[in-house]
Amino acid sequence: THGMDYRRLRLYGQEKNLTTSSIARMNIILHGLDDFTIVRGDTLRRPAFFEGDSLATFDCVIANPPFSLKKWGEEVWENDPYRRNFTGMPPASYGDYAWVQHMIASMAKPHGRMAIVLPQGALFRKGAEGKIRTKLLEMDLLEAVIGLGPNLFYGTTLAACICIFRQQKDEQHMGKVLFIDASGLFKKGKNQNELLTDHVDQIYSWYTAFDTKTGISRVTSMDDIREQDYNLNISLYVEPVIEEDTTTVAEALAELKKAAPECEAAEARLKQLLSEEGLL
Repeated sequence: THGMDYRRLRLYGQEKNLTTSSIARMNIILHGLDDFTIVRGDTLRRPAFFEGDSLATFDCVIANPPFSLKKWGEEVWENDPYRRNFTGMPPASYGDYAWVQHMIASMAKPHGRMAIVLPQGALFRKGAEGKIRTKLLEMDLLEAVIGLGPNLFYGTTLAACICIFRQQKDEQHMGKVLFIDASGLFKKGKNQNELLTDHVDQIYSWYTAFDTKTGISRVTSMDDIREQDYNLNISLYVEPVIEEDTTTVAEALAELKKAAPECEAAEARLKQLLSEEGLL
């Protein structure tokens, strides 16, 4: 890609669900891309794209896989012929790091990059996932973690995140991870919240700036992440801004004292009504 004419792009995709793969094809055609291959199939059990005996690699890899997928194909990964278990075996009940490792194995060298949407639990769960996360971090592939707002995706009300990886980071980004808290950027909806274009532009601006902004983002060193035992929970690194007009303890006590007589009067009135009805 690297700024090239979009008409020279070649797009490849794999999707297990028939309806979703059909919608993907229609979407690509409507956007004017002609050179594409969409394969229906199970990406983790039977990947579709190869270069010789190895997985094909791509300049840009993106995915919004099912969150915390169970029975994702662990039975074929212990001896995976494509060496996608290079940092360890994900647990059978959580397939998130199977997707991550598959996508990293699919990144071209030296300039490949990827973005994946994950449940935020993948940032801090321990056990096998913690060990995988540790190895990935020590490989210095993770560039950014972007926390999103709640209820943005079908099938879950939980807040998700976007993790961005690069085969080779820019020199000034090496040994660092950018954390962004974009959890407040969404339009409230009746059944589902929405991420608007302005929100996307703002997140992209914070990402490309790659700097620390109070209450929004923080560039964190690997030493700091090691001190947190490789826990990537965004709240450990980006502290929320405390508004200056926050009520002080003294003010809160004064308000409580003021409200006490009103509470007593309301309680007395309630007792009177209950007594009149013979309920007390």
